[in-house]
Amino acid sequence: MNITIEKIAYGQLLAKSQPKPILNEEDYDLALAEVDFLMSKEELTVEEETLLSLWGLLIEEYESKYYPDPEVTPRDVLLHFIEVRELKQADLVGVIGSKGVVSEVVNGKRAISKAQAKALGEFFNINPSVFI
Repeated sequence: MNITIEKIAYGQLLAKSQPKPILNEEDYDLALAEVDFLMSKEELTVEEETLLSLWGLLIEEYESKYYPDPEVTPRDVLLHFIEVRELKQADLVGVIGSKGVVSEVVNGKRAISKAQAKALGEFFNINPSVFI
C-alpha cells in the first residue's frame, strides 16, 4: 500500500512546525512540545503522522547523544527483580545454586550462566535472555 502525502498540506505543517536538528535543551523542549501537540490530537492525517515521525527521529538522535541509556547488566536485572518481588537471597537457593553460588552471583563475584539464566527466566516468568 502506497500512502500519498499531500505536498501543500505537508508544506504548511512544516512551515508552522519548522523541524530542524536539535542542538540544545531549548530546541529539545520545543521538539517535545511539538510531539505533545501532535500526540494530543484524536486522529492524525498522513501529513501529521509524517511530521510526528520526523520529530521522533530528531528527538531520538538528540537523546542518543545527550541522554544515552545506561548499560544494564544481567546482575542489575536480577537485583531489580529481587527488590521488586521483595525476595531474599535465600529465595534463589535451589533456583540457581547453593547459598554460596547465589551470594556470589548477587554480589557480582560470579557471572550468571546460561543454565542459571534459564532457571531465573522460569522463576520470574520472563525471557531468560535478560540475564545473559
